[in-house]
Formats: sequence, structure tokens, C-alpha cells
Amino acid sequence: MTLAATAATAATAAQAARAAEDHAFLSPTGVEIAFLLVGLVTLGAAVVTVTTRQLVHAALWLVVALGGLAVEYLLLTAEFIAWVQVLIYVGSVVVLLLFGLMLTKAPIGRSPDADSGNRPVALAVAVAAAVALVWVVVDAFRTTWIDLDGAVQGSTEVTGSTLFRHWVLPFEALSVLLLAALVGAIVLSRKKDEKGRER
Repeated sequence: MTLAATAATAATAAQAARAAEDHAFLSPTGVEIAFLLVGLVTLGAAVVTVTTRQLVHAALWLVVALGGLAVEYLLLTAEFIAWVQVLIYVGSVVVLLLFGLMLTKAPIGRSPDADSGNRPVALAVAVAAAVALVWVVVDAFRTTWIDLDGAVQGSTEVTGSTLFRHWVLPFEALSVLLLAALVGAIVLSRKKDEKGRER
């Protein structure tokens, strides 16, 4: 039994090594080129989102960044995750942000108050987080290749089973967070009359 397990493990490792050798980085496919170009656009939109001083423009650039992530999921043959990205993040989170901006009467133009003056610290934290994230992803999926011509990996059945079996609590916590943000926007938008009473 042990010899069979060892042989199976060795065969799997050899197959992964063979797939890695067959894949040439100097001859990328059309999907890989599209993935890289969309990734650059998404990165640029994300940078503009956190650097612009116009809150409405930041929210609209966030739509571009989140939409770019949805396209990346489509290119990775994870159609279900891509549509969830569009419906939940682009269709709900960004709309909620814009709704909060309108209710709180946030300025449409440039907002000097949006800059706290901690740009060096924020940049250092962002770079550190990006390096840590890239290192973790590369280390976890170093020899993993996605077969774009094979069976769909991100199917509804597999994703739903994983989501509602292992990630139910974070999923519900996100819904509570969105509800709290909506209630907070409504509370901040309520006006007070001359006697100090809310109306």
C-alpha cells in the first residue's frame, strides 16, 4: 500500500514537472497576454482609486478595478466567480458607496479633507502587503497550472459547496458589514431642526 502511494505521488510530481517544462514563458498564449493587459489596467485603476482626491471619481475608478478583476476571473475559466464579482462588488458595494456619498452630502469636487498626510506610511504598508500577498500566492501555486482547455475549475457546484461549507461565517459577516454601512449613512444624513431634534 505504501509503495503504491509513493508511486502515485511520484507520478503526480513528474506530471506537474512535465507540464511546467512544456509551458514556455517566452511564448505566451493570447489568454496570457490578455490576462497581463487587463491586470495592468486593473492595477492602474486601483492606484488612481487610492490617489485621487475626488471621492466620486475614486468610486468610479473602483468600478473599473473591480470590473477588471471580474475579467481576470473569466480568463481563468471561473465564470461563476466572475459574475459574483460583478453582482456583489460592482453592483452592490460600489452602489452602496455612492449611496453613502450622496446621503452624507460629500463634496463632488476635490476634497482636501480626504488626504490625511500619511502618504509615506500608507505607501509602506501597501508595498509590504503587496509583497506578502505575492509571496504567499507564488509559494502556494508555484507548480500549479490551470488547464484552460480542460474542465471548468470554478463551476457553480464546486464553488457553492466550498462557500457554504467552509466560508459561511465570513459570507454572513460581510452582509452585516454592508447593512451597518447603510444604516450609518442614513444616520449621518438625518438633519436636525432648530430645536435640535432629528427629522
